[in-house]
Amino acid sequence: MTISIDDPRIDDTRAAASVDRTIRLITTGAASGEACSPELAKGPWEFDAGPVAYGPGSSMGDVIPTGSPRQGALPESYRTAAADELHARIRAAKATLGERVVVLGHFYQRDEVIEHADFVGDSFQLANAALTRPDAEAIVFCGVHFMAETADLLSTPEQAVILPNLAAGCSMADMADESSVEECWEQLEEVYGDLTATDASGRVPVIPVTYMNSSAALKGFVGRHGGIVCTSSNAKTVLEWAFERGQRVLFFPDQHLGRNTAKAMGVPASQMPMWNPRKALGGSTADELGEAKVILWHGFCSVHRRFTVDQIAQARIDHPGVQVIVHPECPMPVVDAADAAGSTDFIVKAIQAAPAGSTFAIGTEINLVQRLAAEYPQHTIFCLDPVVCPCSTMYRIHPGYLAWVLEELVAGRVVNRITVAGEVAEPARVALERMLAAKPPVAAPAAPQPVAGA
Repeated sequence: MTISIDDPRIDDTRAAASVDRTIRLITTGAASGEACSPELAKGPWEFDAGPVAYGPGSSMGDVIPTGSPRQGALPESYRTAAADELHARIRAAKATLGERVVVLGHFYQRDEVIEHADFVGDSFQLANAALTRPDAEAIVFCGVHFMAETADLLSTPEQAVILPNLAAGCSMADMADESSVEECWEQLEEVYGDLTATDASGRVPVIPVTYMNSSAALKGFVGRHGGIVCTSSNAKTVLEWAFERGQRVLFFPDQHLGRNTAKAMGVPASQMPMWNPRKALGGSTADELGEAKVILWHGFCSVHRRFTVDQIAQARIDHPGVQVIVHPECPMPVVDAADAAGSTDFIVKAIQAAPAGSTFAIGTEINLVQRLAAEYPQHTIFCLDPVVCPCSTMYRIHPGYLAWVLEELVAGRVVNRITVAGEVAEPARVALERMLAAKPPVAAPAAPQPVAGA
């Protein structure tokens, strides 16, 4: 259960920030508005035993790969506990564990989880934040699977990385699997010849670049093939690094981040063919691939694909003077129509720096948007998409799962541990190290700050 709608003890800011509460108000008819699925009001454990799927929310229409991780049954005491009890149990377990555990909360987590996080930030910020707690025996990553993998890559072998709900995957990350990318690489070799051969300027035919939102296996792939990892904050710097070493880039899994970043660097759309792994040569001709500067994988984020140019137009009509900021995972027409585009860290900093009375329409996941609106009441902040539709997989993490994994640690048991095999981890770390060495011309975003009192 979650916090009661009528609970007089609920903190006003927490109440305003809670997307879970908003969804229940809408589904019970206690508030106007629309949610993309009434099943969002259910506990995520109700989907653990059903068909393998991402769950209600933005990715509910995406096809999940066979063999995707499943979460076992959450014990009944966590499924039936009142919200106040769950929060008390989490606090008690954390107090017992002390410095032995660190809890990381991604920006897109429900607020009922974020309130227990020691650090809040994006995926790479959080993986690095864990490094500041080298004495922690366990890192509880409240996010999705690829994020926990990255934390395991960067943490010490003695530290256990725990994902509270194993069903918290990522449909975008799943859109590029290792076998499909290997097949793509083989076809590119047929077009370009030896992919390790250099031209007169010392560049190879193609450099693979994977977005942080990908499996450890794909990070390992790019590590083995001279490639690099990028985040939404440093994509431009990474592409510059890649162009210094390769004639072109294979960018996966998110087509939109690749397209928007390359366009801003002056690459024309005609030199950015799409690679559809279900088609020969990705659906392009050998000539088109020969002219390519950036080959874009046919992947996308279902959260950010929901935003449209029409939504931006309506926001400008309803709120004259509104500043529209969107994430670069949004489609190119949306990014072009916005006032600014940037990572979650960029969005947070823009709002923090704005003068009081500013109005923002934000194109990113609703949990972050609604939390920002609650934390900065001096501004008017709203989500571009009027339909409440959180990330399906981020929403699979619930205080019940967090309480469970923490109390298991108190009992001396590690559950839901995420580990990356050594043969994958070694080249994946190489790709991450290349990213860290590729310094942007301006200061990198600040690391996430510990939550007050944590």
